[in-house]
Amino acid sequence: MANNVNKTVPSPPFRGPGGIVYGVIGTGAIGGYYGAKLACAGEDVHFLLHSDYEYVKEHGLKVSSVRGDFELPRVNAYRSTADMPACDVVLVCLKSTSNGLLRELLPPLLHKDTIVLMIQNGLGLEADLQEVFPELQIAGGLAFICSNKTGSGEIAHLDYGGLNIGSYSCRDLSRLEEVAAVFNRADIRAKVLDLELARWMKLVWNVPYNGLTVVLNTTTDHLMAHPVSEGLIRDLMLEVIRGANQVGKGRFTIGEEYADKMLEMTRTMTPYSPSMKLDYDNHRPLEISYIYTRPVHEAAEAGFVMKKVQMLQQQLCFLDKGGCHIGKL
Repeated sequence: MANNVNKTVPSPPFRGPGGIVYGVIGTGAIGGYYGAKLACAGEDVHFLLHSDYEYVKEHGLKVSSVRGDFELPRVNAYRSTADMPACDVVLVCLKSTSNGLLRELLPPLLHKDTIVLMIQNGLGLEADLQEVFPELQIAGGLAFICSNKTGSGEIAHLDYGGLNIGSYSCRDLSRLEEVAAVFNRADIRAKVLDLELARWMKLVWNVPYNGLTVVLNTTTDHLMAHPVSEGLIRDLMLEVIRGANQVGKGRFTIGEEYADKMLEMTRTMTPYSPSMKLDYDNHRPLEISYIYTRPVHEAAEAGFVMKKVQMLQQQLCFLDKGGCHIGKL
């Protein structure tokens, strides 16, 4: 399958003002929001949809946003990637439990210079995709956003919205800078960072809040309102930071004051049910593998045991009815 990356497909003509043709795999709370923002800014964006296809094809996408509601009345919507054009940048916004689908979904979208931007949470996502597509240029994206899908073709943007991106195997970093510039012109605050560092920094927030809202059946505001749960959050954050620093020794360091910054940010944030809580409430598989299992393993391999994070991971595996789901490619 990896040979599809090298198929002789000419680069498509540049049609948007940013000169980039985008594909979105996973038109939900994240992909729908970022894709709609790009399209509203005039970019050439093509959306893969599943259950919402008929509705979105007829009615478009609607976003209720704290920064002003907007809608995309006409959408380049598709049921299959086989019907989509080759893209310069593909935004992968699937739940990581569905990453096994990428083996079939990606090839029709690729030309020789395509960059696949994985806007997902956790560690090891890019490495697993690279094993299947050795020649593919891959980048990672970390979305700092509170958004939910509220209905067919409808997204609620509650807070924040920034996007950090970093190269995993891009051959020309200037292209990532160009992509970030396009995002910024579309009113999405984006910057290019070291990917490994950025992924660990995002885990400082994701590990405690995703897991604890599920295990304690609550929301972020209630967690922050009780000193015991806030103390547990801080302990988990510090474990992630210390694990990251052990893994990144000689390459990167996260200061422990970053935990206090994340706590303060969440204290002032709109009350929120993170994606894992929504998945659990709707009886969907939980993204345990990349958010918990991989970081715990990497930290242990580097010589640091994240005991509380591992306990939270074990509790989530118990609650995840099908066991620890892995969207293995």
